[in-house]
Amino acid sequence: MTAGLPMPVPDPDLPRRVRIHEVGARDGLQNEKAVVPTEVKAEFIHRLAAAGLDTVEATSFVHPERVPQLADADELLPLIEDVGVRLPVLVPNERGLDRALALGAREIAVFGSTTESFAKANINRTVDESLTMFEPVVARAKDAGLRVRGYLSMCFGDPWEGPVPIGQVLAVGRRLLDLGCDELSLGDTIGVATPGHVTALLRAFEEAGVPAGRLAVHFHDTYGQALANTLAALRHGVTTVDASAGGLGGCPYAKSATGNLATEDLVWMLDGLGITTGVDLGRLAATSVWMAGHLGRPSPSRTVRAISHQES
Repeated sequence: MTAGLPMPVPDPDLPRRVRIHEVGARDGLQNEKAVVPTEVKAEFIHRLAAAGLDTVEATSFVHPERVPQLADADELLPLIEDVGVRLPVLVPNERGLDRALALGAREIAVFGSTTESFAKANINRTVDESLTMFEPVVARAKDAGLRVRGYLSMCFGDPWEGPVPIGQVLAVGRRLLDLGCDELSLGDTIGVATPGHVTALLRAFEEAGVPAGRLAVHFHDTYGQALANTLAALRHGVTTVDASAGGLGGCPYAKSATGNLATEDLVWMLDGLGITTGVDLGRLAATSVWMAGHLGRPSPSRTVRAISHQES
């Protein structure tokens, strides 16, 4: 990587610091055809933390038949107890919460849908039924002193239903927050969002009394819009951005969902804007190259490829 690049050119209208919510170890690996060995996952998480990421979503307690790639959650968590960063885990129901609590998890996430079609495909429930299922999960987690994140998928478009009205997203998002979620991640699950749409949705939440500080954004790069959409969210005051090392990921229950925004591509843009993340881009890129070797294919991240080409 060429020293001094990218050249930082700060924008006074943007946040000075952004927290990256790294999802590669969970959202990234859950979409792989092959099952990654538990020891490799643990090493991946250790390397991500060593690169400066302070939040690494570790795994999921979904039933193994639903997501077999993450069936080793009980074996993985003891291997990463010493990582020293935030390690949220995804839980679908009270049974999943019981397993997470028994293993000492301190942060959890629940995964809701804006649309009925995806709620049915993802968890075989209606939107209302899913929120009813989440209510005791969130309540018990909060009583136990855990931080709770709410994911909201299909916020910008749905492969079965098409465009999703902003009011519909707002209504379901407010319900998740009212359950007690500390943070709401707005997901562009199939990567169809554009900057104007992002701004309009965030403005709707703001007008409804939900500050940008309680929101995160989660973009997929299906149409090459993830960075542009992220910049629109930053301009609106959002300071938490989900990303996946090496651009890993997708969604096993939405075939049109391609990879997540690559963490390296995000860090390159943020570095150029003079925004602090705490992430060492070189170490992060090296980690993604290492994981790509285990997966048997190159990383789709443009930044990873550029850095790797320079170093070779």
